[in-house]
Amino acid sequence: MKCDICKAKIAETFLKKPIGTYVKDSKGKKHTVCAECQKKFPKKEDILENI
Repeated sequence: MKCDICKAKIAETFLKKPIGTYVKDSKGKKHTVCAECQKKFPKKEDILENI
């Protein structure tokens, strides 16, 4: 799985869950975001602008 902002590979837990989050856009599409990009862009609007 890759981050939609920085294109880096996202680490996963042993249950195959990403260490990061999912963000839905206005159309309902899910985007994966790594923990590092979450720190850079704390608000959902900032994350969606950079995707």
